Amino acid sequence: MYILLSNANTSRGTQVLLVLASLTIVIAGLKAASAIVVPLLMAIFLAIISAALLQWLQQRGLPLWVAMTLVLLLLVSSLITFGSLIGASINQFTGALPRYEAQLNTLINQATLWMGSFGIGLPAGGVAELFDPAAAAKLLGRLLSGFGGLLANSMLIIFTVLFLMVESTSLPEKLRNISQNPDKTLGDLSAFMKSVNHYLVIKAVMSLITGLAIAVYLSVLGVDFAIVWGSLAFFMNFVPYIGSIIAAIPAVILSLIDAGPMVSLAVAAGFVVVNVIVGNVLEPRYMGRGLGLSTLVVFLSLLFWGWVFGPVGMFLSTPLTMIVKIALENDPRSRWISVLLSAQAPGRNTSS
Repeated sequence: MYILLSNANTSRGTQVLLVLASLTIVIAGLKAASAIVVPLLMAIFLAIISAALLQWLQQRGLPLWVAMTLVLLLLVSSLITFGSLIGASINQFTGALPRYEAQLNTLINQATLWMGSFGIGLPAGGVAELFDPAAAAKLLGRLLSGFGGLLANSMLIIFTVLFLMVESTSLPEKLRNISQNPDKTLGDLSAFMKSVNHYLVIKAVMSLITGLAIAVYLSVLGVDFAIVWGSLAFFMNFVPYIGSIIAAIPAVILSLIDAGPMVSLAVAAGFVVVNVIVGNVLEPRYMGRGLGLSTLVVFLSLLFWGWVFGPVGMFLSTPLTMIVKIALENDPRSRWISVLLSAQAPGRNTSS
């Protein structure tokens, strides 16, 4: 009996080690192939979002080829327009980083003298030991260049979206032919894709509202590179809880350097107001509260996918984790993992 239990435990331990080893190999492969995987993931996300518009056009009586042509024309024109504006702004901002770094050093020296007048002691190396302006500028430049590199692959993304949309028209029939239980397979796939489509479409629309509102507001205030900060707000709005903070910090600091504390406070207030309205009023109304992720899960996924795919992985982190959560939720055997990933435990049905 003891030998059988020991063999069973050893077998389970071996299976766990094999799973961990397989995950390690897969993650290493994803990291090594990030230059190909990241545009492919972006194309999949865009294809899912475009499918909603394609279906809406077909419901209005348009033939499939006409609806697909209109969707692709809209996608191409949007990517070209916004890509040109964002790319030009990022290039200008990258060129201005040395000037901002010098101004930040001056501001830090002034703050050091002011703190010294109150008898506040600082490290021997000054504030530079606690906050390195050069390192902060490089980090922000790397973050923006990562999104700029994503725009550089726009043609690859567009062609991949086209092929995915064409393939999606014949996929149900293929699954019906190869599946032993086609009705169940297609039903499960339809429920999964409906949930993913709902999440990505609503999140993309809310992120677009956030980015446009921030860009317009900062332009009215006269803040430099408003398009860059609006674009960063758009991308980071996909990361709940901490994404808005990451997007706001560089805009607030650089507006403080360039325009003074009053404008900086106005910028911070604008970010707070926009994110409160979108995140706490609009998004829950259309998204529903059942699709939330735990704060810890969001933070860990941000670190993990950022490490695997670089700066763009931060933007992809929550959508990827959310798709995994939706897939787990649709299978009764793995629903408990989805509950652990959720922000709140589902309500229990109680009967008196």
